[in-house]
Formats: sequence, structure tokens, C-alpha cells
Amino acid sequence: MSIEIPSNIIGEKLKHIRMMRQASLDDVAVMTGVSKPMLGQIERGLSVPTITTLWKIATGLKIPLSSFLDSPKSTYQIANKDDKTIIEEENGAMRAYLLFPYDPIRSVEVFFIEFDEGCCHHSDCHNEGVEEYILIVSGSITMTLNDETITITEGQSLRFNANIPHCYHNNTQEKCSIYNIIFYSK
Repeated sequence: MSIEIPSNIIGEKLKHIRMMRQASLDDVAVMTGVSKPMLGQIERGLSVPTITTLWKIATGLKIPLSSFLDSPKSTYQIANKDDKTIIEEENGAMRAYLLFPYDPIRSVEVFFIEFDEGCCHHSDCHNEGVEEYILIVSGSITMTLNDETITITEGQSLRFNANIPHCYHNNTQEKCSIYNIIFYSK
């Protein structure tokens, strides 16, 4: 797993959020389920968190994942996945490109995600009121939502409440590409 942004940026943003909330490392550890020593290492830029750890922190703090990633400020944006932050998971078999970071006015963030053949990624529950939209660009993906399994293919889309355990599984012999749009309740 790698996040291709300097670890000090994530750490600085985590510390800023913690200070704005007047929370101690102990407080944040309780809220997120991430250990105090790990949070301290992240804040000091000594450790780059995995995407799972970053999701735990974001979920515990009730903020979008992209709050930890750089977000350009402009009246419009053109997103090119090749110019964006890449988050790799599942030993590089899943690559998420943050196209549009969290926008507090719209309460949305947008990712382009590629799943190599056989890739399976489990996602923790998001906060209440968070919805995900999955739009299949190529290939197909099998989603497990709680205990229900749904396969969606190229040209199809799926919307679901993301406050449940969910899993993305490319059980085909070809790469699957999707757009993942995450809406946060206000």
C-alpha cells in the first residue's frame, strides 16, 4: 500500500484537525480505534498510514478521507487521473485516483478506481448518511453489501448507503474501472 503524497502533509492535516477540535491524541485514538503511538507517528510524518488506517481516522473524526489530501482551489477543475494522487491498496491490485477531493459546499468527493483481476477490497462502514455511487466504466465488479451480493457490469451503476460493511470484488480475468462518488450528509 502506498499513498503518493508526503507523509508530513497527512500528519499536518491530522494535527490541525485535532487542534481545531481541542482533542488529545488519546481522544482521537478512542474516536478512531487507531493507537495513540500510531497517531503520533502519523502527525510527526514518521509513518505513512495505510488506506484502511486513514479511513478509520476519517470515519472516527466524521470527515471525508480526502480531507487529508491536497485539494486545489478554483472556480472549476478538470481532472485527469494521471495527474492525481494515487492510493494503492491490496498490494497494488487496487488503485484509487482522487479526482475531486471533498468539497464542503457540495459534500461530495470523486474517485476513479481500477481493480486488477481477482482483486478484493473490503471497506469499513462509513458514517450514517453517507451514500456511494459506483459507475462501471469497464469490466464488472461484484459488490457485497452486508450479506447481499450484486454484480454490476460496464454501463451499469449502483447507489447504496455506505454505513454498512461493503466489499468490492473483481472476480473476472480483466481489469475493472469504476467511478466512485461519495456523498456525505450535511
